[in-house]
Amino acid sequence: MKGVTIRVESVQDEKKPHKCSICDYRCSQKSNLTKHVESMHEEKKPHKCSICDYSCSWKGNLKKHVDSVHDGKKPHKCSICNNSYSQKYSLASHVESVHDGKKPCKCSICDYSCSQKGDLKNHVESVHEGKKPHKCSICSSSFSSKSHLSRHSRSVHE
Repeated sequence: MKGVTIRVESVQDEKKPHKCSICDYRCSQKSNLTKHVESMHEEKKPHKCSICDYSCSWKGNLKKHVDSVHDGKKPHKCSICNNSYSQKYSLASHVESVHDGKKPCKCSICDYSCSQKGDLKNHVESVHEGKKPHKCSICSSSFSSKSHLSRHSRSVHE
């Protein structure tokens, strides 16, 4: 019965006892922590897309990728501006940041703020640390994001 008590307490109090020793990630299940470490820090991504070079650690994420990127499924529609999203959390994030103006993630170096922790991490790495890990295979130009590399490829090489 102790396992049930811990699970209920975890859900009700939003407690996440399992903490990553490398970053700030916390979760309620040890198996999720193991998967997090494998995918984020050890870069183990065994599920590979058969259409493009996308790979991920969760099989369900591969299905979501194929549905949204290759099949164009975006069932979550914003009631304010009609933008569509493949994931419910993406729609919620869009509404909070674009329509509600919430940007709780603030850069400690400059005045940049955003709604997603991942966007702040990308900002710090690209703007303040000068990291550009996405390289063009044709001319070897480097970019801070995949989207900038894609835009470059379309405008320069197509």
